[in-house]
Amino acid sequence: MHTQSVGIFLIICQCFKAEIDFYNKSYDFFTLAYIFYLRLVCVCVLGRWEVEELKENTVPGDRGLVLKSVAKHHAISAMLTKAFIFDKKPLIVQYEVNFQEGIDCGGAYIKLLSSSDDLNLEYFFDKTPYTIMFGPDKCGEDYKLHFIFRHKNPKTGEYDEKHAKRPDVDLKKFYLDKKTHLYTLVLKPDNTFEMLIDQTVVSKGSLLEDVVPPVNPPKEIEDPSDKKPDDWDERPKIPDPNAVKPDDWDEDEPSKIEDPDAVKPEGWLDDEPQYVPDPNAKKPKDWDEEMDGEWEAPQIPNPKCETASGCGHWVRPMKNNPNYKGKWKAPMIDNPNYQGIWSPRKVPNPDYFEDLHPFEMTTVSAIGLELWSMTSDIYFDNFIICSEKEVADRWAADGWGLKKLVASANEPGMFSQLVTAAEDHPWLWVLYILTLALPVGLGVLFCWPTKKTDEDIDFKKLDVSKPIPRGKLKYERDELEDDEIEEKENEGTAEDGKMSKPACSLMKCEDMNRTSSWIALLITTTSYLRICKICLALSLLFLFDNL
Repeated sequence: MHTQSVGIFLIICQCFKAEIDFYNKSYDFFTLAYIFYLRLVCVCVLGRWEVEELKENTVPGDRGLVLKSVAKHHAISAMLTKAFIFDKKPLIVQYEVNFQEGIDCGGAYIKLLSSSDDLNLEYFFDKTPYTIMFGPDKCGEDYKLHFIFRHKNPKTGEYDEKHAKRPDVDLKKFYLDKKTHLYTLVLKPDNTFEMLIDQTVVSKGSLLEDVVPPVNPPKEIEDPSDKKPDDWDERPKIPDPNAVKPDDWDEDEPSKIEDPDAVKPEGWLDDEPQYVPDPNAKKPKDWDEEMDGEWEAPQIPNPKCETASGCGHWVRPMKNNPNYKGKWKAPMIDNPNYQGIWSPRKVPNPDYFEDLHPFEMTTVSAIGLELWSMTSDIYFDNFIICSEKEVADRWAADGWGLKKLVASANEPGMFSQLVTAAEDHPWLWVLYILTLALPVGLGVLFCWPTKKTDEDIDFKKLDVSKPIPRGKLKYERDELEDDEIEEKENEGTAEDGKMSKPACSLMKCEDMNRTSSWIALLITTTSYLRICKICLALSLLFLFDNL
């Protein structure tokens, strides 16, 4: 194995409350006060590392550790400034990852290496003992966030890997969006843990209850020497031994028989085949009968059968046999000798132990990346191991927070983001169209109402026709007899009464129509605003989900 030492500036900053971090590493050489020159040992198992700036959303002067090779093993490590002992203080592990080219298959997890006299970082490889492994990993469509710790069996002294249960959230976007993400692991002395991405909890639980396999083995186990008795009956049901097959039960009856009532359709051509040789087909010029055999024209459907009810030999259709009963079986009854499902007896577990403090893990004295990837340019930065949440948050704000601000400033506009979201979720186009089409439709409806028909106009003219003026009646009174004048006056009065009522009714109808229009407008506008609110909420939901 070829190894080489790479000189790297490690930056050690003074923590709050006058405490020193166990480890922190940034590749921005000029931002912190305490700078020490240490030797970062790189085990170059063919893979190559570089210290570079981000390809996109670059923060000037800020550089990180970049995995450069494809389909090769990479290993790089560094000693902590002070070993971390699991006692009364929590452990916080935090660092940044950016899959600059996405990720097909590979990991970006870190290992906290166990303290021992045999630890030699010049020979750091996949078998080097570690205490904790934490970070993202992906292959195919399997997106993982690992948290694995090695627990020491207090009876045998052997170590077993304990895996935290998988997060319930969708991790896909963190691997594919080509943005810098912050990964944080918090272990507390009360045996609880939290995993965070971008300072949001994605998984949490207990070291005693939420890891596989469990820390503590069961008190009892199945006796490996116990065997099921030969006469043990596990059958809950058995065939009735007293049942007898009925005399009229015929097992030879078929399930299907020909329909005796079927009649051959009229026009059925018995002598015509369904397929005939293609009369237009010609033997190829290069056909060699000695090599290829006798040439035959390809078969085509018989054109005579297209107009007939059928061709060829007619066969009666099949139907279900009413006399069919199948093979006779005795009915099932409860088994009087049923003893249940057998299981071995329980015996005390000789390997049982109870560790109520799994947080007290093996001391950590180094940190390392031991990875294999099918994708290059995986970016790492701002590693920190500490016990104070304020320290980790401050470290994140100075590093990841600045990268996040730069990335947000370079984001496309709202319109571009909505289009991008609709490309991933095509049904969003329906929401966009509804949001834009409804106000246009309402504007057309209320600004350009439907023209009234001729019948409406005639009806209105008829209803509002003026009554006969009394002056005209007076003129006619001079020419008519007294009884005729009185009759016309009565008719005029009656006509005046008749015409006034429809006119009054028409005014009421117009008022009611106007009121109904405003009510309809109010209801429609309210519904539109609700639809817009829903559309906007759904659009923003998917928009921010893609950020």
